[in-house]
Amino acid sequence: MKFLRILLFPFAILYDFITSFRNFCFDKGILKSTSFAIPVIAVGNLSVGGTGKTPQIEYLIRLLSENYKVATLSRGYKRKSEGFVLADADSNAEVLGDEPFQYYKKFPQVQVAVDANRTNGIQQLLAQKNPPEIVLLDDAFQHRKVKADFYILLTAYSDLYCDDFMLPTGNLRESRSGAHRAKIVIVTKCPDTISLDEKSKIKSKLNLNSNQKLFFTSINYDNFVFSESAKISVDEIQKKDKVHLAGIAKPEPFFNYLKKEGDAVLKFPDHHDFSEAEILEIKAKANNKIIVTTEKDYVRIADKFSKEQLFYLPIKSEFMGDANVFDKSILNFIEEFPTK
Repeated sequence: MKFLRILLFPFAILYDFITSFRNFCFDKGILKSTSFAIPVIAVGNLSVGGTGKTPQIEYLIRLLSENYKVATLSRGYKRKSEGFVLADADSNAEVLGDEPFQYYKKFPQVQVAVDANRTNGIQQLLAQKNPPEIVLLDDAFQHRKVKADFYILLTAYSDLYCDDFMLPTGNLRESRSGAHRAKIVIVTKCPDTISLDEKSKIKSKLNLNSNQKLFFTSINYDNFVFSESAKISVDEIQKKDKVHLAGIAKPEPFFNYLKKEGDAVLKFPDHHDFSEAEILEIKAKANNKIIVTTEKDYVRIADKFSKEQLFYLPIKSEFMGDANVFDKSILNFIEEFPTK
């Protein structure tokens, strides 16, 4: 695979030229970006998948939804519906996509919508009888047709964008220079043992502008796994014979957190659409053992297993020592947002 990526280097150069030219056209106003009268916060990355966008969106929901009417707007990756959809009691993962449905299930106080056309999506949200005061754009760093007011760029500790290269040779969706649009850059999925010296080295490598702020976060796993009808402590579940199931990017930390010797591990591609045959195969391999999966996978397959067998492990994004500074940056931006 690595050799093939090297062979595709000329296509990476071409892709870099195309995306850079597109960004130039948006920066210069040749291509139109639409701005809105309410704050729009975009969370995204330069690379393909696995940077922790979902827990970061959830962090922002928790931060903002007590005092503001918040909506999330996603593309709805791999959903089977089309156009604009606003989540309601009849929605499921097939209609919304797994991550938006997860937001809807966890945060009933916010509006959750999907639309590949983010401009239309925001317009539809604002046309509701109860329009939002803030819109959170999920995975929209490259969606330049909307001019977000605040960009948050995520980059994984083990795969910094400054060490990467353009697709298909590397995993970057656009040039590293695209990072200049971000007001905040977050290095996600850091080990708990990261030192101040290592943070300093990463900051030097990223070479941010003076007006950009850098933060570091880790993934904080819950102390319990949950089903529709029960919960089990992590200490207890670690001792049990079980099956680990994940269809997410870079699932190794999830597997390692709960796994004991002898546990089965079933790994599928990110956003995997499980077939009936695969569900039957999973049940056969589990042989009535408990199955522990990720929260994102759970919302897609919960109805295919018994409540007693399938559990999920929630996660949160946790700032490493400077959460108050991040919170204040976001809240000040909202409070100072000009009325248009």
